[in-house]
Amino acid sequence: MSTANPVNAAARLLGGARSLRTRLLVAFALVGVSTAVLVAGVGYVQARNVILQKTQDTAVLTMTGRIETLFPLDGMPPSQAQLDRIAGRLSDRDNTAVAVYRDRHSRGGPDPDMLPPELRHAVRGGRVVWQRVSMGGNPVLVIGTQVRLVRYGGAPFPSELEIYSVRGLRPEQQSIGLLATRAWLTGAVALVFAVLLALLAGRGVLGPVRELRRATDRLGEGDLTARARVRGTDELADVARAFNNTAEALERHVGELRRMESEARRFVADVSHELRTPLAAMTAVTDVLDEEAQRLPGDAGRAARLVGEETHKLTRLVNDLIEISRFDAGTATLALDDIDVAEAIRATLRARGWSDRVRTDLPVGVVVRLDPRRLDVIVANLVSNALRHGAPPVTVRAHAGPDQVGIEVGDSGPGLAPDVLPHVFDRFYKADTARARSEGSGLGLAIARENARLHGGGLTAAGGPAAGAVFTVHLPRPGGEAGATR
Repeated sequence: MSTANPVNAAARLLGGARSLRTRLLVAFALVGVSTAVLVAGVGYVQARNVILQKTQDTAVLTMTGRIETLFPLDGMPPSQAQLDRIAGRLSDRDNTAVAVYRDRHSRGGPDPDMLPPELRHAVRGGRVVWQRVSMGGNPVLVIGTQVRLVRYGGAPFPSELEIYSVRGLRPEQQSIGLLATRAWLTGAVALVFAVLLALLAGRGVLGPVRELRRATDRLGEGDLTARARVRGTDELADVARAFNNTAEALERHVGELRRMESEARRFVADVSHELRTPLAAMTAVTDVLDEEAQRLPGDAGRAARLVGEETHKLTRLVNDLIEISRFDAGTATLALDDIDVAEAIRATLRARGWSDRVRTDLPVGVVVRLDPRRLDVIVANLVSNALRHGAPPVTVRAHAGPDQVGIEVGDSGPGLAPDVLPHVFDRFYKADTARARSEGSGLGLAIARENARLHGGGLTAAGGPAAGAVFTVHLPRPGGEAGATR
């Protein structure tokens, strides 16, 4: 069987504590109690040994001194009366003696048969022996010796007269018990003192830690001006100083990024607006070229048609850039009106010649207060994306709930890979990197989502590989927050 290691147990206790305050309390308590127990335990053992050693030395000296007063003995072997008299002379208030000669012993004292056999064997060997034993549930000290006589000429010989003295150790036991009680009290006082020290240390350590945590929370919530107060020159002050330096650098970098982003958006918006005028002129020219392209010979006709197509693509791109710049600038607004959702969707499909290419499943009579132009943009961008990148049949479904209206556009194409889903609404994102150009601007899905958000709704994408892509628009009904303006 293995025994638990106190150091490992303390480590597990500290590791299991979640709070730093708790760990400080446990650590200080363990150190305080361990120190108090060690000091008090060592003192207790030493004091106990000193008390018992002093008691037994005094008892042995007292007994041997009294035995010397017995001489000269009144003849050997001793009679029963002599054994009783010897035991009486060696007994007092603290000691009870018994004299034993072969199979006889004095009366009124302890029974020799109750004495430890090993002690009696050692006494018969001529030694002075003592041993602490328990008699009747009480601790006692038993001292035994054999009386030795001296012949004429000085040669000692054993007399076979054994003397045993039994001394109670209850006073010493009480003293030792008092020492143990004081040791426990010392440990308790040390524990209280350690807890008080831990609380004081916790206030000194945890105060800066809590302040640093609050500053970190503020920084995580977007407050780049959050700073921690630096107090002192210790390690915690170094941590607070490092946090402040990091926060300052982050604020500086984020400010620079925001400035660059703002300039980039303004540049895109300015360029887009500046392009509208020349594009309008180019569009007018290309419209004329389109009308004459059929009569132009060979390469000239193809070139005219290509210029017309590219001009229209560029116009759509510029219009999309202007639209997205309005969302970024927060100037996009809603022109709300009560519209029939099914009729609005059918009108979008008819205007672009998609009625024969798209299946519909639309409820009748669902009237919602929406911006008709922005609903047209949402549906047109989603259907256009499904026709370009999906596979027929493309289906548009609508369903009305008590709080919102859902419009679902799905196709039967290759679907959306798991790594594409998180980026499908990113601007200019292309799932197929090998496709350098596409018919769209790369902003259609982003614009559709921004329009849905402007209504207080949202746009989600779903559909795994080979399952087709499904885009679902959620728009609030009149009871929802449909009047938001950005």
